[in-house]
Amino acid sequence: MITKLYQKYHIELVRWCQGLTGNIQTAEELVQEAWLRALNHKDSLALMNEKQCRAWLYRTTKNLYVDQVRHRAREMIVADPPEAMRWPQEMEEAEWIDLLDSLPDREGQVFAMRYLMGYNSRQIGEFLSMPQGTVRFKLSSARKHLRKMIGGK
Repeated sequence: MITKLYQKYHIELVRWCQGLTGNIQTAEELVQEAWLRALNHKDSLALMNEKQCRAWLYRTTKNLYVDQVRHRAREMIVADPPEAMRWPQEMEEAEWIDLLDSLPDREGQVFAMRYLMGYNSRQIGEFLSMPQGTVRFKLSSARKHLRKMIGGK
């Protein structure tokens, strides 16, 4: 069933998704994820007619795209360190390096890549082989640790 749907709708779905995203690689990734979800829901899809399956594939792909856009928007919201965490001017660069190095579990590396080098959580995740959610968690944790270390809230 899934194989038949894949052969019939894969190219169509990628083209539609490319128009949605404006990027062929992103479109292929989203469609690939939709096919993985289809495999996980093959029992439900087996109960649907072909028209319903096609609609399910398009809706699933669109929902994946919407989720991706939401994650990007959330990244942009936290792109700069919060106002409550402005670094004291009297600290030297070497002190900041030591401070970031003292953070646990790669938090310093993730923090530096995000706020000093300008990478987003997707790029950091790809570079460090970790999920975007883990990157965002480490950023949040690093900000909390740094606040405590520099006498903030």
